[in-house]
Amino acid sequence: MHGLLKRLLTTTVAYQVGDLVSKVFAVALLPVYTRHVSEADYGIAELLMTAIVLVSILVRFGIGEALVRYHYVDEDQQRRDALARRAVGFLLVATTVVAIPLALLAAPLSEIVIDRRDPAVFRVAVLGLWAFTNLELAYALLRVDERAKAYAITTLSNVLLTISLTVFLVVVNDEGAFGLLLGNYGASAVVLLGLWWTLRRRLLPRRGGADHPGLHSLRALLRFGFPTVPADASVYALNLVDRYYIFHKYGAATAGLYALAVKLAGTVAFVVRAFQYSWPPLAYSIKDDDEAARFYAFVATYYLLLTGWAVGGLLLLGRWLTRLLAAPDFYEAHVAIPWLALGWALYGLFVIFVVIAGRAEVTTRNFPAAAVGLAVNVVLLLVLTPHFELAGAGLALAGAYVAMLIVMRLLTRNLFRVDFEWLRVAQIALAVGGGAALGELLLPTSGAVGFVARAAVFVVLPLLLVPLGFYRAQERQLLRAMVVPVIRLLPGRRNR
Repeated sequence: MHGLLKRLLTTTVAYQVGDLVSKVFAVALLPVYTRHVSEADYGIAELLMTAIVLVSILVRFGIGEALVRYHYVDEDQQRRDALARRAVGFLLVATTVVAIPLALLAAPLSEIVIDRRDPAVFRVAVLGLWAFTNLELAYALLRVDERAKAYAITTLSNVLLTISLTVFLVVVNDEGAFGLLLGNYGASAVVLLGLWWTLRRRLLPRRGGADHPGLHSLRALLRFGFPTVPADASVYALNLVDRYYIFHKYGAATAGLYALAVKLAGTVAFVVRAFQYSWPPLAYSIKDDDEAARFYAFVATYYLLLTGWAVGGLLLLGRWLTRLLAAPDFYEAHVAIPWLALGWALYGLFVIFVVIAGRAEVTTRNFPAAAVGLAVNVVLLLVLTPHFELAGAGLALAGAYVAMLIVMRLLTRNLFRVDFEWLRVAQIALAVGGGAALGELLLPTSGAVGFVARAAVFVVLPLLLVPLGFYRAQERQLLRAMVVPVIRLLPGRRNR
């Protein structure tokens, strides 16, 4: 258990170094961007960025998921290289074939998607689709090899280049939505080419050699990966349908406010994305089923504790966060932040269920759950947004994930048995969720007193679990074993 947990934490941290730096700079630059970009332009850029991810899921045909799953089936390095070549080559062709007609039809398509004729902005989004999709698969190659250092360096380079380009285009050249998009995806294209060059010995065919046809054939990859596409697209559509609905129902400015709320909910999104990247490779690498089942349940419990604590913090302190990091015109965005954060947290649980199904090599059951979640999201958007506006959209997203998780649990519980710790889950909901809700209802919503009181409640939320006997002796020992070596490395401790 200690070794597995250490691997999970190590890879999670390494995989998110770039994202952490990105989030820090993104938050620090929000006061700058929100003063140089209108609410409408911000809404357009965020809508297109979200659409890029959704279309990317469709274009890659689940090839990345198949790469991660089959990498651990065969330990022969030559066959693993053959797997990588087939996956990368297929995706390069697929993305290029899709990007060319989209770029040619940019003018009419921009009118449909963003309600204005702007082919330049749309073509940058097409570049983003091509670069983002291929870069995600290149990153996956580093993750399955657990090349954490190389991954951290690459993503950090991407972030720093993105920030430099975006600041120049948006602040200096006043390029608006065009600058936001080109800064992001121009940098991604450069990093992708550099990463391909670094991996060229693995990706280029060997002279006189033949790729192994077995489990690494393209047909086998698509047989596993393609059924994941409808599910993944439906899940990610939850992040697009609300923005698209708000954009066309309430206008680009309101969509910009909602996009900012999504950005500020990024504390939880950061944790979830790190978990999404690091969890499948580790979970699939555990050979013993009993050990895997115990570890899955343990991770689910502590994942809920960590993300639940973060959601509670955003519920208590979201108002101050919005005042601090955005222009005054964007303050209304704070009402949606905790509900969007809750939706992100629930998505991380869905990732656990997807791995359970993937371990059994059954990928067809993900879609019904995702489809139910998407349908619930649409219905709740129509019902809640007229009354609760932005908060209603956040509530709709959280409700959709709840429905999706219920269906996914029912569909996967017989594939691979995992005895989740339901009592401890209830304790987290009672202590962390209940404590944060009481703080939101009873404490002041403005001023220094309100901030200090709410911050104090946030800090003590995990301690409320102590009287309930949540923390087991073995877990406390495990925590000490992992924390003490870190403390010894701190300045002033090395010579003791």
